[in-house]
Amino acid sequence: MYSMKEACQLTNMTYDTLKFYCNKGLVPNVKRDKNNYRIFDDNNIGWLKSLSCLKKCGMSIEEIKEYLDYCLQGQNTIPERKVILNKKRQKLIEQMKVIQESIDYIDSKQQLYDDVMNGKIEYQSNLIVK
Repeated sequence: MYSMKEACQLTNMTYDTLKFYCNKGLVPNVKRDKNNYRIFDDNNIGWLKSLSCLKKCGMSIEEIKEYLDYCLQGQNTIPERKVILNKKRQKLIEQMKVIQESIDYIDSKQQLYDDVMNGKIEYQSNLIVK
C-alpha cells in the first residue's frame, strides 16, 4: 500500500493533481487507512499511470469519466472503449501532422537563413518593399 506522497512519486503526479483526480471520482476503489488517509495499491497505481496518459493525450475530465465508466462495467464494454481511444488517436495523428508541418517550416527557414548568411543566395523578404 502506498501513501498519497508515494503514489505521487510512482506516477509523477503532483499531490494537488492526485487529490483533484480522487475528488472528481476518477480513482475508484481507493481505500483509507485507520487515520482516514487515502492509500493506494498496485492496481490504483496502474490506473493512475493510465489516467495520466489519457490526460496527456488530451482527454477532458468528462471524456476520462466516460472511459472510466466503461472500464468499470467490465469486458463487455471493450468495443466502446476502443471507439473512444480510436477517436483520440485520430485527433493526435492530426495534431502530429500540424506539428510536423510547423517543424518543416522552421527547418526550411533555418536553411534559408544559413544560405543567406553563407552567401549562397541573396536575401529577399516578403515584408520589405524595395
